[in-house]
Amino acid sequence: MFLILGLGNPGPRYELTRHNAGFLVIDNLAEKYNIRLDCRKHRSVYGRGKGEGREVVIAKPMTYMNESGKAAKSLLAAFNLAPEKLLVIHDDIDLPLGRIKKKFRGGDGGQLGIRSTIQSIQTGEFARVRVGIGRPEDKDDIVDYVLSPFDEKDLSLLNDVMEQAVQAVQAVLKKMSERSQPTED
Repeated sequence: MFLILGLGNPGPRYELTRHNAGFLVIDNLAEKYNIRLDCRKHRSVYGRGKGEGREVVIAKPMTYMNESGKAAKSLLAAFNLAPEKLLVIHDDIDLPLGRIKKKFRGGDGGQLGIRSTIQSIQTGEFARVRVGIGRPEDKDDIVDYVLSPFDEKDLSLLNDVMEQAVQAVQAVLKKMSERSQPTED
């Protein structure tokens, strides 16, 4: 079983903001895999099902971004999963809008949800799908930028970006599954 955690902020105020790119990908995965996000426990809303032939839990933390690690830790414990079975989807201001990157371990890169997750589960040994949201021209505007809705012109790209992100999640799940297979001696 794998845990796919999409980062964002709960509530309608943040629904279509750049910081909620992880939530948007989770919604697309839930639809693709026909998984209902109807369980509310472990500081999250989540659902269980099959994705790419693998058992998965897909979840959105109901904590704010900078406390996402509390949900990650609670879900990993509830499903008795090691951090290596965790895939986190999050926004990344260092990537232009529409760029998707896969990563299998590392630091937080300044992303507070990832920082919280690393601190809570005490390791950076988990996979990530980074969804580029671009960067504001003025670095003093970062908070306002990530918490603002996508621009009209960006909305037209959003469907393509979500499809690319879903494909990246599928590729990462396949790689994680291969890595977790026992090797024969």
